Amino acid sequence: MATHLITGAGSGIGAAVAQRLLERGDELWLLARDAGRARELAQRFGGARTVVGDLEEPERLSWALSQQELPGRLDSLHHIAGVVELGGIDELTPKIWNSTLAANLVAPAELTRLLLPQLRVARGHVLFVNSGAGLRANPQWAAYAASKHGLKALADALREEERGHGVKVTSVYPGRTATPMQEKVHSQEGKEYDPGRWIQPGAVATTLLTALDLPGGGAEVTDLSVKPVA
Repeated sequence: MATHLITGAGSGIGAAVAQRLLERGDELWLLARDAGRARELAQRFGGARTVVGDLEEPERLSWALSQQELPGRLDSLHHIAGVVELGGIDELTPKIWNSTLAANLVAPAELTRLLLPQLRVARGHVLFVNSGAGLRANPQWAAYAASKHGLKALADALREEERGHGVKVTSVYPGRTATPMQEKVHSQEGKEYDPGRWIQPGAVATTLLTALDLPGGGAEVTDLSVKPVA
């Protein structure tokens, strides 16, 4: 039985991944931003363990995790949680820049650092749900795209640094996906939201698990893009 830690399991892609892994009998540890959210996740995903830590305060993650039980080994770490705020560069304040970079880039870096010992023991796998915005930047998306470009750099550097420890690293770049975040984006864009037009969370979950379950010890999936057909 493999052991996995997932961020963002409360909805969308993270919930789809958590459900798939739970159904196949793996051990789940789910990161929650507070105790109330942890109780919700424990009830929703019966048998899963929870860890409390706020990704919007990455400087506190080390202390938070040191106060809680953690798995002794970790077969995979899934960075799926994220935040988005659209706006022109002439509108984006330092507060928005800092909160976006904290949750989308600094927190994944810090959480990875703190869990690397467990990942090295298992010769595990770190999976980053990035975004098409991690490969290109469009108007109004500067802060989010910058955080996701940085996340790609983090993944690429981590892959090379941890190669000797047998830790694999995969980045997945989904296009627009039918999640609560996408609904918020449409609201900010002033557009009507039709979830049927976009990638379903289960499709991205399948992509992540395909990379995770790749047979053969001599290969790894490094980067995958997933786009809506329409």
